[in-house]
Amino acid sequence: MKLTTSKREIIDITKAWAAITIAFAIVLRSGIGILESLLVSAIAVGLGFLLHELGHKVVAQYYRCFAEFRSFDSMLVLAIAMSFFGFVFAAPGAVMISGFVNKERNGKISIAGPAVNIALALIFFALTFLIGQNIVLSYGYRINVWLALFNMIPIGNFDGSKIFRWNKFIYGGFVALAVLLFAI
Repeated sequence: MKLTTSKREIIDITKAWAAITIAFAIVLRSGIGILESLLVSAIAVGLGFLLHELGHKVVAQYYRCFAEFRSFDSMLVLAIAMSFFGFVFAAPGAVMISGFVNKERNGKISIAGPAVNIALALIFFALTFLIGQNIVLSYGYRINVWLALFNMIPIGNFDGSKIFRWNKFIYGGFVALAVLLFAI
């Protein structure tokens, strides 16, 4: 399987990654310098966002669907503006998919993003045992678990609603895992 992309997708994903990085860096900046908070955010949050969306794209293209990320520019501006108040609500965009997508395929495409976040969280967690605790690993773990859990909300166009419609057992097991990791 060959992944396809376009210039527009690369621009949109870059804009979204930059905005998410800036927003979380602003929230994180207390106690550390702005350059360090930008680096931490780019790795811990930006990587989680980027690979989450790539997870959706890979699975959708596996099913031979058209799949490309599109940024929601007004939401990117809102995320940065809200970060000055100490929190981030980020809806940076989504992978737009067209082609044959039934309930099962939609569920599998949807769970790919949160599953990537859980995998990243576990990698960040495991790395703490290899190289010791640091802000990148700690933040990377917490943010990726939170991203997975947040995306599992079973309403609207969230990943969770599509997964819930596809398979309630898988939905419940995944949410239980995310809650357990969140509690750690």
